[in-house]
Amino acid sequence: MSEPAILAARDLHKAFASPAGPIRVLRGVNLEVGRGEMTAVVGASGSGKTTLLQVLGTLDAPDRGELFFAGRRLTGLAESELAGHRNANIGFIFQFHHLLPEFTALENVMMPGLIAGRSRKEMRSRALDLLAQVELSHRSEHRSGELSGGEQQRVALARALIMEPALLLADEPTGNLDSASGGRVFDLLRELSRTRSLAVVMVTHNMELASAMDRVLTLSDGLLARSRPLFPEP
Repeated sequence: MSEPAILAARDLHKAFASPAGPIRVLRGVNLEVGRGEMTAVVGASGSGKTTLLQVLGTLDAPDRGELFFAGRRLTGLAESELAGHRNANIGFIFQFHHLLPEFTALENVMMPGLIAGRSRKEMRSRALDLLAQVELSHRSEHRSGELSGGEQQRVALARALIMEPALLLADEPTGNLDSASGGRVFDLLRELSRTRSLAVVMVTHNMELASAMDRVLTLSDGLLARSRPLFPEP
């Protein structure tokens, strides 16, 4: 029997109220993401990519449809159960790093584990290992304001992985970075995905980065469709 998809969405619908009437952002999205698979989601600004990511991450509920994680149905669970699911199974990384300025890089990476009640000793050891993997051991005691933009985003990536999630949801993770820093963050993300069998769903406008992922999906008119190759082979 085959392993269930780490993430599966069935007929997701989402609309928002407006003075002119409801705006239907998602109109029946279907998606399956396998363990260790890297999926890019592209589309025009305002097409609903961030909304889709929030629904997939249970930060927002669909109006209709079902969401599954490793075969477990998430739709209809209480918010307390969803919060536990997010903390244990999903890492999030956004365009802005959202690091806490009063804490060091090490403390920021440790924070999700401490909130979950894990021991400080365990979280410190794991955080130091992650900072080494994102090549920031030498910056572990620096506060976020003392780090470059690329370094801040690499700390955010380490923080997203501290609970050893099976799924990472990334919303324009390189959008605020120059091309060199953005490429470095993406290379680290791809390497961590391979070594940890980490599934990644990344919203991006960067077509070059999208083309380096396992598949590219386009969100248009509220539906997902597989994109044609962005850079076809000759």
